Amino acid sequence: MKILVTGGLGFIGSHTVVELQNEGFEVVIIDDLSNSTVEVLDGITAITGEKPLFEQLDLKDRTKVEDFFNRHKDVAGVIHFAASKAVGESVQKPLMYYENNLSTLVYVLKEILKLEHQNFIFSSSCTVYGQADDLPITESAPVKPAESPYGNTKQIGEEIIRDSCKVNADLKTIALRYFNPIGSHPSAEIGELPKGVPQNLVPFITQTAIGMREQLSVFGGDYPTEDGTCIRDYIHVVDLAKAHVVALQRLLQNKNETNFEIFNLGTGKGSSVLEAIKSFERVSGKSLNYKIVGRREGDIVAAYADTNKANDVLGWRTELSLDDAMASAWKWEQKIRNT
Repeated sequence: MKILVTGGLGFIGSHTVVELQNEGFEVVIIDDLSNSTVEVLDGITAITGEKPLFEQLDLKDRTKVEDFFNRHKDVAGVIHFAASKAVGESVQKPLMYYENNLSTLVYVLKEILKLEHQNFIFSSSCTVYGQADDLPITESAPVKPAESPYGNTKQIGEEIIRDSCKVNADLKTIALRYFNPIGSHPSAEIGELPKGVPQNLVPFITQTAIGMREQLSVFGGDYPTEDGTCIRDYIHVVDLAKAHVVALQRLLQNKNETNFEIFNLGTGKGSSVLEAIKSFERVSGKSLNYKIVGRREGDIVAAYADTNKANDVLGWRTELSLDDAMASAWKWEQKIRNT
């Protein structure tokens, strides 16, 4: 079966392509290379022994999206990662985020509705919950006003999909709400490679450890947590990637209970920023130069998942630890810097 992965050369997308190919799927990737490089294809090929099809395409160009689907009418499922994803950047560039994350979703969904097989996995986020009233966070937790334009695009994206499912019975969708993906493939052939200054914690940690960054800023040390820093649910990207394959197979095998389902993807355990730093220092043997600075706009205090639904309904659970993720991220950083 042919599966389209949008944003398939990005961090989570590339790891998901690997897991799809490991399960025997034929993969075609769309990516505009705005936050990735074409060399990621070589890493995927080195791991799987098979080079996926790739088209460099900007999904904001509706005509090109239509043309792609006209040439690939045999696509059996779409996993949609293509989006801008940094909370802080979205606060500074809201219009860019609304255009990039929402118009592209609409154009892709319009084309999926023309296909024989209308199976769609949406890359969503725990940011839709805002600061949840109760922890761990279940799928039934209320969706709160977004703390950032990025979070709002995920909320609106889910609403677009839900509304589309109401009037298109053949459209089968699953929204996967990620917590905090980190790490890299154990082979160190692919990993997180942000362009410019990293917007996420772990690549900033590894770049600081290797000497690219002078100092790591920890945003906020006065939160109401045990050590004063934010708490997040850090999930290994390989575990996360495998969940996409399981969710896709659920749709392909018509095991979904409704045509719009939601699952949290996390470890079920919260770790503070300082605990994440200590984990890295433990597995790398490196001491990090970090400084606690002021809070960052858009950040919430704490978020970690209740994973019971994904465990019981999807039959998926995480296998890798925070230390595993940090060790793989460090191995990847050392490889790409040739150290």
